Amino acid sequence: MSAVIFIPARYASTRYPGKPLVELTGATGEKKTLIRRSWDCAQSVKGADAVYVLTDDERIAEAARGFGADVLMTSPEARNGTERCAEAVAQLPTEPDAVINLQGDAPLTPPWFVEALIERMQDPTVEMATPVLKTDHETLVHFVTDRQNGRVGGTTAVMRPDGTALYFSKEVLPYVGNLENPPEVWHHVGVYGYRPAALRRYAGWPEGPLEKAEGLEQLRFLENGVPVTCVEVDARGRVFWELNNPVDVARIEGVLKKEGIA
Repeated sequence: MSAVIFIPARYASTRYPGKPLVELTGATGEKKTLIRRSWDCAQSVKGADAVYVLTDDERIAEAARGFGADVLMTSPEARNGTERCAEAVAQLPTEPDAVINLQGDAPLTPPWFVEALIERMQDPTVEMATPVLKTDHETLVHFVTDRQNGRVGGTTAVMRPDGTALYFSKEVLPYVGNLENPPEVWHHVGVYGYRPAALRRYAGWPEGPLEKAEGLEQLRFLENGVPVTCVEVDARGRVFWELNNPVDVARIEGVLKKEGIA
C-alpha cells in the first residue's frame, strides 16, 4: 500500500498566529521551529513513501524549503487541514492508496502512532481513521486545567464498542468530576488517514453545525454518515500534547528535555 504524509500548516491561526514558525528549545538547547519539529517527526515514520508540507503562506514555505522539505502550495480558501489535503492530493503525480494528515502543531507525535494508522489503512473498507490515546494523569490535568481557565486545549474522543467514533469534542468528555478517580478519557491524536476518494467527497460537503461549533474538521465525516475508525495507540510512557496555545510551548519544551529530544 502506498502512503503519503501531508503536514498542513497555516500562518493565520486564530488562537496562535504564526504558530508554525514558533521556536521550541530541545534537550540540547537547540531551537527548531514547530514546522521543522513536525517534519522531523514525519521523517522518522516507517511505511511512508513521501512527506510534504502544505501551506498557503510563503513565510512557512520558505522556512520549510530551508530545511529540505518538499512543499505543496494550497489556496488560502482552504478552511482546515483536511480541505488542504484534498487540494494537495490532486497535485501529486500518482494518487496514493492512503493520505496521512500529520498536524503541524503536534511535534511530540511518536512515529509508531502514525505507523499504526498506516497499518489500519491497509483495510480497504476503512475510509477514514484517526488515533486515540488513553489519557495519563498529567495529560488529563492539562485538559481540565485548560477548560477551567477558559482555554481550548486538546480534543477528546468518545467511541462505540467497535472502535468507531461517536463524537469528538474540545470539551473533556465524558465529564470529569474527580481527578483522583476519573472516568476513562480518550485523547484524540491530531493525525488522520484518508482514502483519496473520501477526501474528494469531503471537499464537496459544506461545513456542518457540529464542525462549526467545535472547530473540529473530522466531524464533517460523522455529520455526513462516514464512519471514522479510531485506532488505539500506546504512548509507551511518553507524554503527548499539541501546541494549541502559547502556554503549551513550556509544556512541550519540558517533554523534549525530559525525553532527551534535541
